[in-house]
Amino acid sequence: MSSVIRSRVARVSLSNLRPATGSLHNQKRVGRGQGSGYGGTSGRGHKGQKARSGNGKPKAGFEGGQTTLLKKFPKKGFVNPNRKTYAAVNLDRLQHWIDQGRLHSTPEKPITAKELLLSGCVHNVHDGIKLLGNGAEFLKAPVHITPSRASKSAIQAIEANGGTVFCQYYNSLALRDCIKDRTDRVSAAPTRRNDIIWYTQWRNRGYLSPQAVERMPLVSERWRELSKQLLTFKTQSFSKKPIILPTE
Repeated sequence: MSSVIRSRVARVSLSNLRPATGSLHNQKRVGRGQGSGYGGTSGRGHKGQKARSGNGKPKAGFEGGQTTLLKKFPKKGFVNPNRKTYAAVNLDRLQHWIDQGRLHSTPEKPITAKELLLSGCVHNVHDGIKLLGNGAEFLKAPVHITPSRASKSAIQAIEANGGTVFCQYYNSLALRDCIKDRTDRVSAAPTRRNDIIWYTQWRNRGYLSPQAVERMPLVSERWRELSKQLLTFKTQSFSKKPIILPTE
C-alpha cells in the first residue's frame, strides 16, 4: 500500500495577501521628545555643517574653503563646439567590399552612410563619412558614392575609373534619417559659413555647386533653389554712401 504525501499550499487570495516580512518599517519620527532618542537635535548632534538643514554635504571637489586641486592645475586649450569626427573610408577597403558583393552602386542609387554601416564597412558613422584616397591603386570598379567629405586624391581616383563623388551635408538628425531610410522629413541645409562655402564649391564636389546640380542624376528642386540662394552673395554689390556728420 503506497502512501501519497500531498503538500498543502495556501491558495493566493485577497484574504491572505500581505507584505513580505521585513519589507515595511515604521517611520522615523524625530523631534518628539527626549524619550524617543531622537528629540532635541533630532539625531544630528550640536551645530556644525552636518547639523544644518538641507543636504549638509559639500559639492564634489570642495576642500573646506581652500583653493581646490582642480584650480591649482594650469588650463590649456579649449573644446571646439563645431568639431566633427568623420568615419574614414579608404578606397582599397571600398574595393574589397565590392569584390565580396557587399556593396553595389549605380548613378541613380549611390553608396551612402546607410549602405556602409549595414555592410560593416564602418562600425560607426560618427558625424558623417569621409572618403580618403589610400589604396587608390587597388580601385578597379566604377564607384558612385555620396559621402559627407572627400579628399582630392579620392575624387580623382574615383572619377578616373568612371565613378562619381558628390559630397552632401548632414547634421545629426539628417544623418540619422539617412541611416534609418526616412524620407518624411526635409534634410537640413548648411547654415555655418564654412559649410556653405565648402558645399557650394565644385572642387570639393559639393552637392550645392552649380556643376553638381546639373550633373547629379537625382536632384530635388529644393537643392536647385538652395544652390541659387546660397551663391547670391557672390553677385551682390553694396553701395557705399558717404557719412554726413550733423553740423551744429
